[in-house]
Order: sequence, then C-alpha cells, then structure tokens
Amino acid sequence: MSAFDLIPEFAMNPVFADLPVSIFEIMSLEAKARGAANLGQGFPEVDGFPDVREAAARALMEQSNQYAPMRGLPVLRQAVADFYQRQQGLTLDPDTQVLITSGATEAICAAILAMVTPGDEVVVFEPVYDAYVPLIKRAGGIPRIVQLNPPHWQFSDDDLKAVFSDRTKLVLITTPNNPTTHCFTSEQLALLADYCERFDAYVMSDEVWEQVVFDRAHLSVLHVPGLAKRSIKIGSAGKIFSLTGWKIGFVVAERALIDQVASAHQFITFATPPALQHGVAYGLALPQDRFDAALAELKHQRDYLGGLLTAAGFHLLPAEGTYFLNIDLRASGIAGSGLDYAFDLIRNHGLATIPLQAFCESGRDLPVLRLCFAKSRETLTRGAHALATVKINS
Repeated sequence: MSAFDLIPEFAMNPVFADLPVSIFEIMSLEAKARGAANLGQGFPEVDGFPDVREAAARALMEQSNQYAPMRGLPVLRQAVADFYQRQQGLTLDPDTQVLITSGATEAICAAILAMVTPGDEVVVFEPVYDAYVPLIKRAGGIPRIVQLNPPHWQFSDDDLKAVFSDRTKLVLITTPNNPTTHCFTSEQLALLADYCERFDAYVMSDEVWEQVVFDRAHLSVLHVPGLAKRSIKIGSAGKIFSLTGWKIGFVVAERALIDQVASAHQFITFATPPALQHGVAYGLALPQDRFDAALAELKHQRDYLGGLLTAAGFHLLPAEGTYFLNIDLRASGIAGSGLDYAFDLIRNHGLATIPLQAFCESGRDLPVLRLCFAKSRETLTRGAHALATVKINS
C-alpha cells in the first residue's frame, strides 16, 4: 500500500477535483498523435523576434541567474513603463505601478487572490477564458456571469443590472477578447465604469492581446477616467513577441493595487527568470516598425485564412484582435453541437480547432468554432482544405 492509498477522495480541493482536462490540452495532444493541422491552441508555429531571444541568451551567460527582485528587474519595470508611454500614452511610475510576474495567468491568479475574499461576487463575461472561474472559486468568490452573444458580443445596462450587487468586489474583462476577438468599446467601458463607481467594485483587465488589435487603436481600462484608479491591467510579453513559452507577465495599476497584487505574487512564484526579463526589456525598446511589421504579418495571415474559408462558404464573425478568427456554424449551414463538430474534425479530418462551447461556464452550446491563424501558410491551407472538404460532403 502506498501513501496515496491512504488519502481519501475528498482530500483534494473540490474546485479542482471536478475540473476536466483542458480542451486546449486535449486538442493539441490529439493533433500531435494524429499528425493533424493544429489551428486549436493559440501559439505561433515559428518563434518570434530572434534578436529578443538573442538578448535573453546573452543575459543567461552574462547576467546574474540568481533570484530576481520579487517585483521584477528594475530595467524591465522601466522598459514596461516606457513602452506603455509610447504605445498607449500612459504615464506610469516603474517603481510603484509596475509588477513583473511569471506569465499573465500568474498575474491573473495573484490579482484574484489579492482582491477576492470568501463571499465576494465577481462579474465575468461569457465566453470566458477558462482560468477565471476556477480561480475565483478557489479564492472563495462567487462568479456572476453575463452571457455575450455573436456577432458583436455586446453587453447592456440590463445585463450589468442583473449581476451587480452590494457584494460585487471585482469585474474580470478581456480586451481584445479570447475567444471572441471582440474589443470593448469606449461606450461599453464607460457603462462598466458607472456600475463600478456605484458599487465600489474593481476591474481586472486582461489585455494580453493589446499589440494584436486590427484596424483600430487599443483601448485600455486605464484610458477610462472612471476605471483608471480602480483597475488592474495585465499584459504579456509572450503575446507581444510571439514567445508564448516565456511566461513573462506585466501588472500595471495604482500603487495601492500593485502592493496588494505583489503581496499575493510573492507567495505564488516570488520571482521570474532574470535572463528572460532582460530579453523582454531589450524587446520593449525596439523601434515601432518592428511591432508594425509583426502586426501586419498577423493581419495577412488572418486575411489569408479568412479568404479561403469565405470562398468555401463559411460565415466568419468579425476578427478585431488576437490570433483567432471564428466561424459561425449556424450561419454557415452547420447544425449540431460545436463540440461534436470539433471532435469530428480532429478525429476524422486531420484538423484541431476549439469550440467556443469550451469557454462557457453555463454549459450552453455556443455554435461557434475558433481557429488560430498564427500558423504557417502550409498549416492554414491544410486547415482550410479540411474544413472545405467537410462542408462539401455534409
């Protein structure tokens, strides 16, 4: 008998005990096992920004590899403040308003654990990034869900009226949104600000896709007067430089909020690999044309895949930002569950995708299929061909 045989089933925290394996993990493993085209999990096929990687490699050999300061290397906190000043016109004190974390998801975890106490209510918008609700529940919070619907994924005054109460502590938003690609408008954020001010609630804004916004400027919560003082903004070097495995996150907020998030962060990862921090600091100081070229390439990939799918008769939803575009299955003449359709594609047609149903805590069948276009031309062509073949034969 092993020690594990002595542990009763109820010993595991129930928040995590009942969670299934992530749909992203399932689809990526299926794709690898079957040699399928993977338009599912949102990572590029080619590592980005070679000189940023070279800067990290130099730092690995030339700089300290011992614990970095808990709040991040000063050189990176300064680089984050300078980057946001140039890119978004934000004025930040790198010493008091910037925190470096081991990825944006760690930042999200630290923010939720820092802000939410048992019994607090937390507003989230569905489809919702899959980490949010388990982390809310682990902190003892109660999720209050607003269901958004295609094609424009808007929320109304009535939606907010239904979920805000005197127990509302925090609101989680993602803009641009994964998986919908929707960017919150100034009108939506102003409405949200009104409710947060009335109910004394705070906002955690997941803005990891802020450098992948098409045909418009990114609008941050820190640009909104009613939200700027009560918001925690989260960014990601992995998304900016197409280096998703680096897991370097940024937290930006007023000093009092940063202090609170840092208090949680120090007991989650404490510090983040210093060589990668040096690499990111180098990258954030690159000239604007490097970022413009990266965005132009992603837009080209989006339009290439979108053109193939439109020609095959699929109805696409607006793709405003992120690495993703979405197929409206009903408008494309496809009946049945989006989850079933996705599993048929991977198991019988060599294509991994992600159904938006996987982002719905309510369990509703949202018949929309998410595709990642941050892939090679060959993979995009294979994926589009598989979808077109299924549609012709259906």
